[in-house]
Formats: sequence, C-alpha cells, structure tokens
Amino acid sequence: MGGAGRVSPAQAVQLINREKAVLIDVSEPAEFAGGHAVGSKNVPLGNLEASGDLPKNKTLPVVVVCPSGTRAVRAAVTLKKLGFEKPHVLAGGLAAWREANLPIEKTA
Repeated sequence: MGGAGRVSPAQAVQLINREKAVLIDVSEPAEFAGGHAVGSKNVPLGNLEASGDLPKNKTLPVVVVCPSGTRAVRAAVTLKKLGFEKPHVLAGGLAAWREANLPIEKTA
C-alpha cells in the first residue's frame, strides 16, 4: 500500500486529539456537501497535488477519508509522494465513521 496505514475511526480520533492529525476528505465537492466528518477539509482527489489546502507541516499525521475508502488509498499514495510522512487511510471510509457514531455535518 505504499507506506500508508489504515486506521479505524477510533484510531483516527486519537490521532486528531493526540497528534493534531488533519482530516482530508478527497470526495468530490457535491459528495462532501452531502455529508462529511466534522472538521474535515475537502480536497478532491484530482486537485490533491495542486491544492493549497494541505497542511504546510508535512510531519503532521494526515487521515484521508472518502465515501468508501477506495479513493483515500490513492490519495494517501499521492500524499506520500508529496512528502507527507504520515498519511493514513480511514478504513471503511465515511461509512465506517458514521457507523462509529462520529459527528457528520452537511454543507448547504
């Protein structure tokens, strides 16, 4: 998988709380608007390499989310290429986040 680890929703929350991990949602804007993890930043997979919305500090853990987890794997590989030291994939994607009863928000 190219050095990116899979994390459960609970592990993702621990990374956010303990290590200031950044949650990046690589869904398309319409999918993101329909529901996403609270506090996540929307950086669609196709825009990842050119995005200015990624953390400047590449040593921070980054947890990548998408609806199912498929795009997140590709995004984590891209982040690794961009120099991010700790990309993580949210196993099971947003569906797993919802199942863990973690907060979801919608943007109108």
